[in-house]
Amino acid sequence: MNKGLEDIVVAQTKLSRVDGDNGTLIFCGYDIRELARFATFEDAAYLLWHNELPTRAQLTALKQQLADARGLPDVVLRVLRDLPRDTAPMDALRTGVSALGAGSQLARPNLAQAIALTAQVPLIVAAFDRMRRGREPLAPRADLDHAANYLYLLSGTAPTSTQNRALNTYLVLLADHGLNASTFAARVVASTLSDLHSSIVAAIGALKGPLHGGAPSRVLDMLDAIGAPANAETWIRAALARKERLMGFGHRMYKTADPRAEILRELACATCAPEFFARAQMVEETGLRILRAQKPGERLYTNVEFYSAAVLNAVGLPRDLFTATFAVSRMAGWTAHVLEQVADNRIIRPDAEYVGRAPSSVISLDNQ
Repeated sequence: MNKGLEDIVVAQTKLSRVDGDNGTLIFCGYDIRELARFATFEDAAYLLWHNELPTRAQLTALKQQLADARGLPDVVLRVLRDLPRDTAPMDALRTGVSALGAGSQLARPNLAQAIALTAQVPLIVAAFDRMRRGREPLAPRADLDHAANYLYLLSGTAPTSTQNRALNTYLVLLADHGLNASTFAARVVASTLSDLHSSIVAAIGALKGPLHGGAPSRVLDMLDAIGAPANAETWIRAALARKERLMGFGHRMYKTADPRAEILRELACATCAPEFFARAQMVEETGLRILRAQKPGERLYTNVEFYSAAVLNAVGLPRDLFTATFAVSRMAGWTAHVLEQVADNRIIRPDAEYVGRAPSSVISLDNQ
């Protein structure tokens, strides 16, 4: 039995390929390193939805479609406004997407729905964030791209070109990643011929878990607790002695460096304050040295979460929005997988090995 379906192939996809042994990630035939250098989130989304990169005209059309879809019904805003202010952002996002899907009546998922929902998810996150701070949601700006509009809706200020490029790169890198837990959850729901919103609600629920997408903010918590770079070794050894997990270290798929983590490290160096980056780099180097000494048989590297936290912090995002921003990116991949699933569908229904008690007879209470 392969616990957790490890190494079990349950679907075919044209969307992304994760080669953990060689440290490569491919989107529809394109290496993630190339995409991160040249692509915007809109380019990556178009690629995943159409299996090819857009022409200039196609990219312009997609940007217009996304801009046209930037709006939330009043009922969704009322639902978000009525949530307690201490609601976790991922819970607010899950609730907002569910409210958007009310009345969908099991409509077959299609590209127009995928584009609209991808455009609306940043609005849900930003509207809730402003409401919980006692501010009113802002109207989206059609002149800003997907990344810049998200940052504007949160802060009320258009981002700098450096901030916009940094967030765009992050959104490209996280847009898809094989059949991870949240993508699998979305495909399972889609395979029942349920609607797109239900599939995405399932994906959000899976991403919320700390073993999947819920740890980036905890990387910052760790860096804050360590403080100065000189404290790294003592703090890390004490944490490991307490059997605590080091946030941002290790990945189930990658047995070598995660290419996304390498790109984000370079991006963090360019966008973070020098003293912050020096601390992060010292923690990375010290943590890897200690872990490799304690677990010599394992090939351990920092994962995408480690420098994601640094980059998202540098562009001005509150740390409790990091996982919701992960969802903003992964919307492209989730929706593309749902569309791929329904295009050639068979309900996903794996078997389970029964390990319970042996069959026995039921004895009536009257005979006892």
